Amino acid sequence: MKISNRIEPFSRLVSMVVAVTFVAVLIQTCQVAQAAAAPQELVQWGAYLARAGDCLACHTAPEERPFTGGVPFELLVGRVYSTNITPNLETGIGGYNRDDFVKSMHEGVAKDGHYLYPAMPYTSYARASQEDLSALYAYFMQGLEPVHNPNRPAQLKWPLGIRSLMVAWNALYFNKGEYVNDPQKNTSWNRGASLVQGLGHCGACHTPRGAIGEEKASSEQDGGQYLAGATLNNWYASPLTGDPETGLHAWSKDEIAEYLKSLPPADNEGQDHANVAIKASDVSETTWALRVGDTRMAGSGVYLDNCNACHRSDGSGANRTFPNLVKNEAINAGDPISLIHIVLAGSAMPSTQTAPSAIAMPDFGWRLSDEEVADVLNFVRGSWGNHAAAFSQDAVERLRKSLTLQKSPK
Repeated sequence: MKISNRIEPFSRLVSMVVAVTFVAVLIQTCQVAQAAAAPQELVQWGAYLARAGDCLACHTAPEERPFTGGVPFELLVGRVYSTNITPNLETGIGGYNRDDFVKSMHEGVAKDGHYLYPAMPYTSYARASQEDLSALYAYFMQGLEPVHNPNRPAQLKWPLGIRSLMVAWNALYFNKGEYVNDPQKNTSWNRGASLVQGLGHCGACHTPRGAIGEEKASSEQDGGQYLAGATLNNWYASPLTGDPETGLHAWSKDEIAEYLKSLPPADNEGQDHANVAIKASDVSETTWALRVGDTRMAGSGVYLDNCNACHRSDGSGANRTFPNLVKNEAINAGDPISLIHIVLAGSAMPSTQTAPSAIAMPDFGWRLSDEEVADVLNFVRGSWGNHAAAFSQDAVERLRKSLTLQKSPK
């Protein structure tokens, strides 16, 4: 056989590979070009909406590139991971057209037809307008770099992990339809409500859930459970209602706006007028005992040794640096799990444009026993006018195990 006859099939194979590669590149180029046709103003509006919806938080895993997914979510049916939402064709949403994108947001159905789990809050995104979703789509397609990062498969229990069962779940708990303005309210109120109920998906964290993961209310019209506070993933999302003890009753409009823009610690100025309601005798007794070294009250000694330097003997902390513990909504929360979490594992504030310094609290789980953590938090939750219910060290032990931290040191 001639050498040329052997080479000819190989040459045809190489030509086919080159042709297929060229076609794939051409398709991606055309789709990127199509997305790039969006006006820059629309892309910028979409970038704002992505921030309002906090898409980055759920779709960016630690040490990974932005919007490439991989964040785990613990559900009753197992664990699911957020997906890559960059415009990458193979692993992201680069193959989505606008209608595909709107369908996923409004109906919870992916481009290939599979049903999404409500860890992706499409039950809230359904309230978003077509105009806002068009802007969001323009931003994802034109404002983000396409990054190849394969999505992680879900780890679900059979048979609850069968996606087709979401048809029944949606029929029971998913109320479709964009937000409709309330004619009794002004433009500003309606815009706020549309963001809270829609892209902001505040209820996804701050509204209690039922036995199979459904939010117990989707708006204030559904009753008092909407935004009434909820526990998930070992954190407690405080109520966003006007509850005088644990809600936003003491916050002014400007204080809420400042918090959302800069995310300062909870010791904002709004706490000052809340402190007026505290009995002077209640404050002075606790404060005086700490200042003279009287540690007869359970937890007071732990507070002096570990907390007093930053949060002070009167619990006032330092403005914008160390949170005020007096009449603090998080301190008085019905569920203390967030406080336990922070003491055991520490916490850090995010860095923002208006508050670039990422202030952090160190972890104390390595040095404090379960009993000491419970004692010091019960001390704080019952001092300076705080009146939250006490809890046992069993709650600390359970959370320590859940967080896979080292055993209690004592």
